[in-house]
Formats: sequence, structure tokens, C-alpha cells
Amino acid sequence: MRTVVLLLLRVRLACAETHSLKYFFTAVSGDIDFPEFTIVGLVDEGQFMYFDSNKMKVEPKTDWMRQKEGADYWDIQTQLAAGTHQAFRNNIQVAKKRFNHSTGVHTFQEMYGCEWDDQTGKTDAFRQEGFSTQNKWNNNRADLEGRKHYFSTVCIEWLKKYVEYGKSSLQKQVSLLQKNPSSPVTCHAAGFYPSGVSITWMKNGQDHHEDVDFGELVPNEDITFQKTSTLRVTPDEWKKNQISCVVEHQGETIRIILTEKEIRTNWGKRS
Repeated sequence: MRTVVLLLLRVRLACAETHSLKYFFTAVSGDIDFPEFTIVGLVDEGQFMYFDSNKMKVEPKTDWMRQKEGADYWDIQTQLAAGTHQAFRNNIQVAKKRFNHSTGVHTFQEMYGCEWDDQTGKTDAFRQEGFSTQNKWNNNRADLEGRKHYFSTVCIEWLKKYVEYGKSSLQKQVSLLQKNPSSPVTCHAAGFYPSGVSITWMKNGQDHHEDVDFGELVPNEDITFQKTSTLRVTPDEWKKNQISCVVEHQGETIRIILTEKEIRTNWGKRS
């Protein structure tokens, strides 16, 4: 009787693509079940920090941010977020006066960030907010120079730091799993970033597509992704043939062959 428990291959993350750092600010007023002010920070579309006016504390949302930054960092970020909260509270009042509203629910939102291509070195920046406010800022030369410096240097520096944090703490994992000796074998790839991971099967050196079910790409709580592929195969078939799972990601190939040596039972003994 056989079951496949776990087989891990760990390698350092290596990828080349465009990375992004984004912050979303939302202020609301009125009778609504939502914090008055929130900040959500994203690295490559994965959330890494959060702040709201109920807790009044900036919190890490990934293990790599918890591990890499100490208490001083979070204290400073909380102070900055609290100051931004007051500014956005004022923005809500300005918006209400501008539209001559005294009651009802009002929302003021802003998004800004930067991008960096770690292969070409090209950088870019973006900011989105209300048009009338945007026009006012565009006429403030001192404010524009300050924002230009932030987007071209500070934002890019922090983005590179956060990306390196994530890379240094992530590990790819490829596992062969089976619930019982008669169930299909699942090839499970986890901890992959970016999301372009493919799983295929080979039989005796040839691509094998029969009796294969592909799972969906699933995001993890950090910025990584996981994916599965299940092969319906009997023990007699994989013992008589060389069957392997092949995982490809960013030009790297990880291959696991279903052999007597690599398949283990849940009870730690061979059949």
C-alpha cells in the first residue's frame, strides 16, 4: 500500500519583470459601517501593509515585512499615517463645501505609486485623484518638485527594498501528494512569484496529456502563487513507466520522477 506524502525542492527565487508599489487612501464621512480613513499598500498587487482610523496603527500584512522591519519602522509609519488621516479628514470637508453638501455619505480617494523594471532599470510613477484637486496641485511648483523627487527616488528605493525583502524570504516548493494508494497523484507547486508557473507531466520522455486535471492558479497571503495538476494513474502504471511532474517558472525547470525511491508512505515504511 502506497501514499505519497511530501517531496520538497527549495531554490532561491529569481525573476525579472516590472515591479510596482501602490498606496490606496480612502476617507469617508456619514453614516457608514467603515473606518473613517484607511491606507492599503501593495507590492506587485499583493498587500503588504494596512492602516485604519479605528485601530490607529500601521500593520504588516506579510511575513517578510514582519521579519525585516522592526518596531521603530512601524511607529514612524503610524505617525505618518495619523497625519495623513487628518489631512484627508480636511479633504472630505472641502469636498462637502465644494458641492454644497451638509449630509449624506461622502468619499475622497487617492492612489499613487511607482514602477520599476528590474531588467532594464526603467522607472515610472502614477497618481490619481479628483480633477479639480489635481489642477490645483499642478499649479503649485514647490509641491510638484517635492512630489517629483519622491516618485523618482524615494518611492523607487522603497520599492526595490520591499521586492528584495520578499525575494529573500520566499521559497519555491514542489510536492507530490496522494490521499490513498488508489487515488490520483497531485503535483503541487507553491511559493512561486511571479504567477507564470506551468505544470506538465511526462511519460517515458514524452509529454503526457491524458487523464490530467489542471487546478486554478491561487494567490497566497504573501505575494506568491500556488498551482496544482492531478494525474489519474495506477501504481502498476507508474512502476512500469517513467512518469514525472515538470514545473517550469521563469526559465527554471523542476522535475520530480515517480520512483520507488522518492515515494514514501504515511507510516514511514515502504510496501
